[in-house]
Amino acid sequence: MKAANVCSTLFAALALAALSASAQAQAPTDAQIAAIVVTANQVDIDAGKLAESKAQSKEVKDFGRQMVTDHTGVNKQASDLVQKLKVTPEDNATSKSLKQGGDENVAHLKGLKGADFDRAYVDHEVTYHQQVLDALDKTLIPNAKNDELKNLLVKVRPAFVAHLEHAKHLQSKKS
Repeated sequence: MKAANVCSTLFAALALAALSASAQAQAPTDAQIAAIVVTANQVDIDAGKLAESKAQSKEVKDFGRQMVTDHTGVNKQASDLVQKLKVTPEDNATSKSLKQGGDENVAHLKGLKGADFDRAYVDHEVTYHQQVLDALDKTLIPNAKNDELKNLLVKVRPAFVAHLEHAKHLQSKKS
């Protein structure tokens, strides 16, 4: 793996490790979970938009487009639910870390071209989706107090699994 890919992969792992660390110290509230969910989806939307415009491979462009569509849909569901529940997403250390990491990933990807961009984007997507699944399973779902919020997290989980498998498939073709 090239140094640039290691950096973006390491970043994703560190950003989401902050989620696990903060969750172990203190379980996130539903308002904090809402902020984490929206931020995590927005991070992937931003990277997906970049992949749509910058990827060399049609498969990677299509995957980026799918990430934008699917994660926009999840954010819409999350936003509708928090409005219904009259919960204001509460920014927290994890959501801030995810946002900063997402910005750094996009900045890194903007500096790449062609196959290097495709490889770095796909590698990041594999790591990111695995970390998000781990966070869903170990922190977000178990700590969600509101049943509707918990049900939404459970409902969208299979999409993250599908995204991870798709990214791994693309990764295996790029190796």
